[in-house]
Amino acid sequence: MSSISAMARAAKTASVPLAAASTEAKNQALAAIAAALDRRADEVLAANREDIAESETNRIGKALLKRLKFDRAKLDGVLRGLQSLISLPDPVGRILSAVELDRGLELHKVSCPIGVIGVVFESRPDALVQISSLCLKSGNAVLLKGGSEARRTNRVLADTILSAGVDAGMPSGWLQLLETRADVNEMLALDDDIDLLIPRGSNQFVRYIMDHTRIPVLGHADGICHVYVDRDADPAMAEAIVLDSKCQYVAVCNALETLLVHAELAETFLPRVQQAFALRDVELLGCPRTREIIDIAPATEEDWRTEYLDYRLSIRVVPGLDAAIAHINEYGSGHTDAIVTRDATAAERFMDRVDSANVFWNCSTRFSDGFRYGLGAEVGISTNKIHARGPVGLEGLTIYKWKLRGHGHVVDDYARGGRRFTHRSLGPAPER
Repeated sequence: MSSISAMARAAKTASVPLAAASTEAKNQALAAIAAALDRRADEVLAANREDIAESETNRIGKALLKRLKFDRAKLDGVLRGLQSLISLPDPVGRILSAVELDRGLELHKVSCPIGVIGVVFESRPDALVQISSLCLKSGNAVLLKGGSEARRTNRVLADTILSAGVDAGMPSGWLQLLETRADVNEMLALDDDIDLLIPRGSNQFVRYIMDHTRIPVLGHADGICHVYVDRDADPAMAEAIVLDSKCQYVAVCNALETLLVHAELAETFLPRVQQAFALRDVELLGCPRTREIIDIAPATEEDWRTEYLDYRLSIRVVPGLDAAIAHINEYGSGHTDAIVTRDATAAERFMDRVDSANVFWNCSTRFSDGFRYGLGAEVGISTNKIHARGPVGLEGLTIYKWKLRGHGHVVDDYARGGRRFTHRSLGPAPER
């Protein structure tokens, strides 16, 4: 048995008692993890400085360097996140529905952990803390593979989290750290031990994962997000939303990549945002009509399908709301799209007809985030149309099972007509 296979089997073994862990036990483990991270802060930050120094020597991109940085402010942020997670309700053991099939025969649909989750994520070390803590709270064992540029930071973080969790009573092996791409390729074949994969990375990488495994994959390949500025938009509000959506943090999947502007507003709005983006060194690309209004480079067909993750933005002037919706549904990735307008009817039409996991009215696309949604951070954002869509937090890391409790009931009594089903709703109630 290879080392990766052994790690997956250990996680599978740990997932059984972890799934049955009480809310109190999991919260105590999370508190212990927070305390341990605080105690080892100097060690964590020193490891991160070494990772950054090596990455600068290797001349990795500025966006990647920004994600890699894990300073005291980032550590304080993850500690606050852990406290917030402790305060959230346990997603496990909730009765989602309860039905009396017959007198004394009750069927409950109950939330439960998925089991073992493999997560491959980008260079952000804070993501390791968020993902592992979400998995613990939701009762899932986890295999983690972070970016190689963060390997020192990730090692210290994973060791701290695993040790503190086990010392607090969590089963040994509930967290495993993978370190190489070869480890990931081996993990893809372990469908007997891993129940779900969540890849976070480039379009090419996510599609590679999807094409080379039988394990179910949850996530998104692209974050091609749009803001449509309608003719009835307040220009000042629209400018603020567009700037925040693009510039608040460009290297993330919920950042704006294509701006759509109603033709009746374009003459006045485009020069305004061009000036604002110039102050932020954002390169603008535009359709022919856009370029008649402002002097920018031409956008190609490929630009409408591109996730830049950088200070670059494509702009298209559209004749109206339906054209904006059609553009988003054709070129978008189903991630996050927003409309800015005073017209409530137009906003509702937009949100009903845009086929995305997150659809917003008069607010920045950057709100598409598990922590901001109150989900206890997130393991990723899903554009899938399966059990979880949008930011995947605690609830998205659970599935359900059916629990049927009887008193000697047998099917033959119903098949012969001696007994009849009542199918009476009992309503939801707490399992624990």
